[in-house]
Amino acid sequence: MTPRLLPLLLLLLAGPPSAQPAPPTCYSRMLTLSREVAGDFQSLQAAEPSEPCVRYLPTLYLDIHNYCVLARLRDFVASPQCWKVAQVDALKDKVRKLYTIMNSFCRRVSDTTERTFSAYYQPRCAGLLEEEGWGGGDE
Repeated sequence: MTPRLLPLLLLLLAGPPSAQPAPPTCYSRMLTLSREVAGDFQSLQAAEPSEPCVRYLPTLYLDIHNYCVLARLRDFVASPQCWKVAQVDALKDKVRKLYTIMNSFCRRVSDTTERTFSAYYQPRCAGLLEEEGWGGGDE
C-alpha cells in the first residue's frame, strides 16, 4: 500500500463526522435554555455596578420541573426595568422562548401524568403562591 493511500483509507474507515446521536427533545431543549438563562442572569448580576437597574429585576430561579415557574418567567419578561439595556433584552428574549416552550410545546397532556404528579406539584405551587401573597384565604 502506498503512503498516499493510507490516510485516505483511514478517513474512509472513520466514516462521516458524527452528529448528535438523537434530535433534541422538548425536555432537553428546556433544560439547555434554562441553564443558558440562569448563566446569563448571573453574568448580568455580576455586571450590576455598571447597570444599576439590574438590581430591580425580578429574581430568576428556574426549576423547569415545577410549572409554577411560568408565573416568574412572565413577571420577568413584563418587568419594565432596563428596557434600554441590550444584555437585558437578549435575556428577556431567551426567557420568552423558554416560557413559550414550557407553556405550549412541552406541556403535559396526558391525564395519567397529571394524576401521577398532581400530589407533588399542587402543594409546591400553593406554597409559592402563598409566598407571593396570591394564596387563597384572607381576601
